[in-house]
This record gives sequence, structure tokens and C-alpha cells, in this order.
Amino acid sequence: MKYQFCIYGHPVLRQPADPVALIDKAIRILARDMLEIMGEKKGVGLAAQQIGQTVQICTIGFDPKYDAAEPGGARLNPEVELPLVMINPVILSRTGAKTDTEGCLSVPEIWAPVHRAWEVSVKFLNLKGELQTLQARGLLARVIQHEQDHLNGVLFVDRVSAVKKISLSGKLKRMKKKTEAELGLG
Repeated sequence: MKYQFCIYGHPVLRQPADPVALIDKAIRILARDMLEIMGEKKGVGLAAQQIGQTVQICTIGFDPKYDAAEPGGARLNPEVELPLVMINPVILSRTGAKTDTEGCLSVPEIWAPVHRAWEVSVKFLNLKGELQTLQARGLLARVIQHEQDHLNGVLFVDRVSAVKKISLSGKLKRMKKKTEAELGLG
């Protein structure tokens, strides 16, 4: 299937996703395609809305060397096999806090500090339809929160400080205007 990669200003990025009712061949193909697109775009996560789909599925994957509190340190989440496909994810708890720089494939060339929980507990279905629960720390927790936001129609730029929003507003307005013009919405 051909997907349209959605950039800031595309209305689908603001649509909350619908729960996946049945994990069938189409969902497994979507997950496979999302993992491939995420790799091609060199992203660490991808939500279905980013490719124009409005179902609750996201993919997460990055080099395990980044799953550490400090360069060369021990993995924070050694029990988690990456890449990860999460269907109908729900964050159960958030603890700790850390501000770190984030970016997004759908908001290209913009990076900003975002305050997020350091650790999350999340439940989701895997591709076999099995209910999974995992505790995630560090970068993995951040990416889970970022992708969960996407599934709820929230973008990382919505979570930056008021001062940073003001400094980004011109770039974001231009990006939105360009996207809307390309879609024939402007």
C-alpha cells in the first residue's frame, strides 16, 4: 500500500486514532510497513497518523546503545526487544521527570526541549494479540510518550514552553501553510 507521509499542518496529525479492533493481516502489514518507513526516515518512532492512518498502532526502534543513562552505560531496558510494535497502547503510570530535546519526522528541522516522565508503565497488544505490560525508562519512555501523544492527536511542539512556542511560531506557520497548500486546503 502507498502511504502519504504527513507533515505538520496535515489534519490527520490532529485526529485521535481509533482502537484496533482486530489484529489481522492488514494490521500486520501496516506494522511491517511502518517499521520499514521508520527505518528509511531514520526515526526512532512512528505513529500511524504520520502515514495517514488513524488506528492506534506505533512502532519504536533504535540502536540499543542509546538505551542507556550515559554513553557506554548499561541498558536501561535490557528486557525490551527492539524494534517494538504497540497496538492500542495505554500509559498506566508516569514517574520522575526529565527535560530533553525532541524532534519529530512530521515536524522536520525543528528541535525543542520537552519535559516528560523519566519512567512509564504501558500496556498494549503485540502483533499476536497478546496483552503486554512493560516498564520503560529513559529514551524508550520518552519515545513511548511521544508516540502515545501522536495517537491522541498531540504533537511535541504542543508540549514546549510558552517562550519556545513563540520562537517556533513563524517556522510552524510557514510549514503548516505549505502543507495546506500542497493538500489544497489553503
